[in-house]
Amino acid sequence: MTIKILSVSELTSAIRALLEPNFRGIAVRGEISNLKIQSSGHLYFSLKDNDAQISAALFRSSASALSRMPKDGDQVIAKGELSVYPPRGNYQLIVREIQFLGMGELLLKLHQLKEKLQQRGWFDAIHKKALPKLPRRIGVITSPTGAVIQDILNILTRRFAGFQVILNPVKVQGEGAAAEIAQAIHDMNRFDLADVLIVGRGGGSIEDLWAFNDEIVAKAIFESQIPIISAVGHETDFTIADWVADVRAPTPSAAAEMVIEEKATLIKSLERAAFQSKHFLVQQIQQRRQRMTALFMHPLLCQPHSLLAQPSMRLDDMRQDIDAAISKALQNNTLGIDSKKRQLELLRPSVQISHLRQRIQSYSLRIDESVRSVLALKKRACIPSSLYSRLENPFRQNLASKNNLISQIRSTCASLHPRNLLKNGYCILFSENEDSIILSVKDLQSNQPFTAVLADGRIRATALQIDENNGSHI
Repeated sequence: MTIKILSVSELTSAIRALLEPNFRGIAVRGEISNLKIQSSGHLYFSLKDNDAQISAALFRSSASALSRMPKDGDQVIAKGELSVYPPRGNYQLIVREIQFLGMGELLLKLHQLKEKLQQRGWFDAIHKKALPKLPRRIGVITSPTGAVIQDILNILTRRFAGFQVILNPVKVQGEGAAAEIAQAIHDMNRFDLADVLIVGRGGGSIEDLWAFNDEIVAKAIFESQIPIISAVGHETDFTIADWVADVRAPTPSAAAEMVIEEKATLIKSLERAAFQSKHFLVQQIQQRRQRMTALFMHPLLCQPHSLLAQPSMRLDDMRQDIDAAISKALQNNTLGIDSKKRQLELLRPSVQISHLRQRIQSYSLRIDESVRSVLALKKRACIPSSLYSRLENPFRQNLASKNNLISQIRSTCASLHPRNLLKNGYCILFSENEDSIILSVKDLQSNQPFTAVLADGRIRATALQIDENNGSHI
């Protein structure tokens, strides 16, 4: 008999053709677990009972019609159809509608306490303490008669030596168990009996594990200064103690393995690190040698002049630019100095007096001409000689007043002439370097030569000491 060989896609398509048409419009009852809400709005979870579980998906269009969002532990009836997802080769329930059956009293209390402690921040990673690398004292809080302590001791003694195990025996289920567990954690911290604590028990129902869902146990774990590993039940069991503890172990045996590391593992890690370091160094040296060889073969290093050609040309261009900038700056400074010299020339007293004289003469000629023209007009307009005499006298008086004013101005200008001021004992200082008038002590420097002009000659002198407060000492 010949067996037909199918590809994976063909087999998956055949399974899909068999399942999907026969499982439409089905309703499945179970407990929601591993719920994940995606940013897209789709919900992915598992429906489980005591013996089996099935993957389920609730898309955003259907989720928007729910009265409330589902949670882990909800007992529901999910209505929809079965679908095969070829990329992963599994089947799942596409949920169209969810009917909530309500949670049990214990599950309701568990979720309420979880939300309460989560709001307090007891589950936040910032409160988690790191486990010690090689602890010398290992504390165990569990039942002294259960298999948990035997498993932990077997793992610890087989894997490592040179440590102490301190057992604090407690009840792990039933009335008073939560109080004993919390008190044991407080005592281990109070007397500093351990470097790390393992708190746990074996698997069981939710009622059996309920002592580890009590708030007083969660509070003791949160306040513990000693790092705590929670090892309650099996891998699929979760309790409040798991979320509050610094580290959660899926089983008590796994907790023992987390506490210490095998010496051989540490040695192998060191040997592997040494080998990797040596291998890395060899690779780095080879790579550096290859790069050095490539650099030596580069045309720029084989022909140094080609390496310096472009920088040399850039240097020549920069030198030309600098020379042009300096020439332009000198030209601008020369023009500025010439302008300042012309301004100083205009500020000389003799030049100012000459300009004033020219303006006075101009004003005098304009006044005389104006008076004559006005008198001529008045003479022609006024025929009676008596009126002419009455008008002529004020104009003559005004003309005499203007002539007197002009005489006073001429006298004042003559008195302000530098030569006349020099006759009164004054002198004018000139800088020999710039041939300009020295107007302030700040214009002189020590040992600077200068010329003093007096009424009857010039004196050349040198400033020996400058005192800006009391004047110059020559």
